Amino acid sequence: MTKTMRAVEITRPGGPEVLQVTERDVPQPGHGQVLLRVAYAGVNRPDALQRAGSYAPPPGASDLPGLEASGEVVATGEGVDGIAPGDSVCALLPGGGYAEYVVTPAAHCLPVPDGMDLKQAACLPETFFTVWTNVFLRGNLQAGERFLVHGGSSGIGTTAIQLAQRFGARVFATAGSADKCRVCVELGAEQAINYRENDFVEVLRAEGGANLILDMVGGDYLPRNVRALSDDGRLVQIAFLNGPKVELNFAQVMMRRLTITGSTLRPQSDLAKALIADDLRARVWPLLSSGRIAPVLDSEYPLAEASAAHARMESSEHIGKIVLRVG
Repeated sequence: MTKTMRAVEITRPGGPEVLQVTERDVPQPGHGQVLLRVAYAGVNRPDALQRAGSYAPPPGASDLPGLEASGEVVATGEGVDGIAPGDSVCALLPGGGYAEYVVTPAAHCLPVPDGMDLKQAACLPETFFTVWTNVFLRGNLQAGERFLVHGGSSGIGTTAIQLAQRFGARVFATAGSADKCRVCVELGAEQAINYRENDFVEVLRAEGGANLILDMVGGDYLPRNVRALSDDGRLVQIAFLNGPKVELNFAQVMMRRLTITGSTLRPQSDLAKALIADDLRARVWPLLSSGRIAPVLDSEYPLAEASAAHARMESSEHIGKIVLRVG
């Protein structure tokens, strides 16, 4: 096997143009890790935040962007069971996905679902890990509850709509165009709210309020989310596209017994991520293998055009996931 590989690195903090192809040494798997020959890598908002200099990789992680990939296992480190060279997998990564090879804990790898190709599989790990832990574990979504997801046409949104609907929730979504709203409804949303034309607070309050809201917007959405919740409702925050700071009247939180929580995936321990992977394998992968849910793919770019992929993502014109073709 070659000792060097092509990769895309962040040359300096900045816009998409700072992503440049370089040559790096092929990493070697340590204890409990596998080496993956990357076929496709998913492009996600945290990659753009890292590129801009506002989301540093955790200690020990690769400085290269890329938090999910699909491909073939080509080597394993000591202590790895149940996965072997030649296996096709998709994997959650600590970083380094924008490259021809990447290492990741074996416990963070999942099989490619039946009937899916590697391009589709590369769209799964980051969004499904994020949605499962925040909507179903942290948010405790139950069948029959009213669930609102902001950014319904994003990778996170399209995943959350499908999973929540399949598990019996009433799903509402916000999106910024008629086409995006149409996709949300096709995926299982009971109602898609064009936030440029309608107030999601009024829509949800007319339905009795949301039992659970998944938000990645932040900013002025925070007090509006509080108003849109039902009594005993829960708000789960996973990002802050409009900023993390806002004035909020916490008296409403107390009087209406609201819960505000949130999480980020990347800094969590390897064990925590492995437990999420076990849950997904048991409860979600059968839905993917049966075709009852599927990733929504927006576009594909070659590895050398990672900057164009980032520009596409940051335009917010995409619907679903963007991937880089590596292998």
